[in-house]
Amino acid sequence: MKKMMLSAVGLVLVAQLATAQIRTPSPSPGAIVMQTIGVTDVTVKYSRPSLKGRSPFTGEFVPAGKIWRTGANGATAFTTTTDMMVNGKNLAAGTYAILSMPAAAEWTLIFSKDMAVTEQSYKQDNDVLRVMLTPSKTGSTVETFTIGFSNVTDSSATMDIMWADVKASANLMVNTAANAAASVDKAVSEKPDDVNTLTAAASYNLSKGRKLEESLSYVDKAVAAKETYRNLWLKSQILAKMGKFTDALPLAQKALTMGETSGDASFPFFKEAIAKGVTEFQSHVTSAAPTLKGKGKKKA
Repeated sequence: MKKMMLSAVGLVLVAQLATAQIRTPSPSPGAIVMQTIGVTDVTVKYSRPSLKGRSPFTGEFVPAGKIWRTGANGATAFTTTTDMMVNGKNLAAGTYAILSMPAAAEWTLIFSKDMAVTEQSYKQDNDVLRVMLTPSKTGSTVETFTIGFSNVTDSSATMDIMWADVKASANLMVNTAANAAASVDKAVSEKPDDVNTLTAAASYNLSKGRKLEESLSYVDKAVAAKETYRNLWLKSQILAKMGKFTDALPLAQKALTMGETSGDASFPFFKEAIAKGVTEFQSHVTSAAPTLKGKGKKKA
């Protein structure tokens, strides 16, 4: 009876172990790296094998010139939230599997629509984009396979693939101006009566000198909801940008007066700009005023 009970307990433990979600260390741990370029989010999800005394891109350990999943375990996933250019070639917004064919003189970087792709199942028909990369020496040994970003600006970045003493880089470029403008217009269309959205949109449009007439209507809605020194100052700037200094001046003056008595701790950061605006707008109004000439005496 005792043996039967022990056997039953053993079976229960086996069953529990079989169904339990046991987490153990992976020899190639997963990683996610995300980089924002302007208003574009680029994310790479991949697994990171280590050298452990081996040499990649030679022999059977990541052979040179053959398809490689550019990492380990599942396919490496590359996601961009907007359209971009990779080494000068178009890549639509979306998620792709990254593969590569590393070689001493040149790498082929492949973006595939097959997210379950492996070296064995790869089909070129699923390629969305192929670009060529020129590898270089890192000057030091990178033990664990690494994908990262460098040279980041508001419209470009470099994606670096590094392992051992090799680095292969791809140049990423996005149209940040167009993407930001599209984001602003979308936000307004989705929330046409939201004062904060309208104010932010008007402020962005002012900075880019776009859609000024529409932006003026956005600010008018904000002012109608609640007049503040900030939205008055914003409206005056838009009017000035449109060359309407006579209309802009009294609004800037009112914004300065309201700000002084608002008790807003942020006002000191605005005060100098508003004061300068008042002076500038005044000079335009004065220079545009017609010169009055005295009447001459009538001839006898």
